[in-house]
Amino acid sequence: MSAPPSEIIDLAERRQAARVARDFELADQLRDQISSAGWILADTPAGFALSVKPPFKVHPTLADVLMDPGYIIDANDPTAVSHGGCGVGIIVDGWRTDVRTCLTALLEFAPAQVQIIVLDLGNVDGAGLVAHEIGMEYQDRVRVIHVAQTLEQVGWGRATGALIELDPAAAHVVMDLSSVLTGDAITPLLAALHEPGVIAAGWKGTNVDVSDWRSVVDAGPGEVDVLLGYLMVVDRTAALATPPNPKAKFYRNGDLEWSLLLRAAGGRLVVPADHLPVEQGRHHGYHDSDPELRSRESKKNYDRLLQQFRGRVDILAPRSS
Repeated sequence: MSAPPSEIIDLAERRQAARVARDFELADQLRDQISSAGWILADTPAGFALSVKPPFKVHPTLADVLMDPGYIIDANDPTAVSHGGCGVGIIVDGWRTDVRTCLTALLEFAPAQVQIIVLDLGNVDGAGLVAHEIGMEYQDRVRVIHVAQTLEQVGWGRATGALIELDPAAAHVVMDLSSVLTGDAITPLLAALHEPGVIAAGWKGTNVDVSDWRSVVDAGPGEVDVLLGYLMVVDRTAALATPPNPKAKFYRNGDLEWSLLLRAAGGRLVVPADHLPVEQGRHHGYHDSDPELRSRESKKNYDRLLQQFRGRVDILAPRSS
């Protein structure tokens, strides 16, 4: 990776000073100068990071994407018809090999009309470049959106909610890079959405342990309390009305909270009866995340869940007697 020249570092330091002084007009001007010189600047907890501008457009923030009319497709727009009623949202935050493996399997096994929306956050370790390469090869099926912010800065809840907004299809698939299709697992999930009252269906589900509400237990096929975010499809209208909590910075327990929010809104969540052709690789979001961050943010998510729902057995899936 090329080291930034001293004049670019000087511009970045001046911009940082302008932000501290709340001179945001000057800060924006300095960012533009850095960009014109062929560099991408990303704000970090330690200050800033500089990288060579890649061969694609990079939005400074996720908010810039959502304000860009070129990215939001109205569900009634004829362009949306090409989505075939279903879109798959993928958050990319590194792990180049996983990006290629996951997207290649999706392109092979998902129904041909299903569109894939990739949200690249930070082009970490060049993972955004891999997504860009695949997007250029499959422009009719893959849309890649690049943002300078990292997943830690954006947060899982906001990123997942943004993908739902960016997808005009009637059904939206939430999928983790660690989930790899070995066959068409999308069609059975979509079929489950046609069951009465069902607004989400997933590969793996759990039920709340109501003895203390401090844990969940694996659930088999059928109606469940919670769907895990490894692979699930949700009715987009319901998801827009009840999106993931934007306070969920980390995924763990964030999908639990979202599931209970959807159930509290009156929807049913199910796991299909038939085995789904999916394999799970190493889940980097858990195993390779900062342990302190993982513990802190997971606890925040679960504490919020308890405050909202503890004791609300009325919103849980029916239990067999």
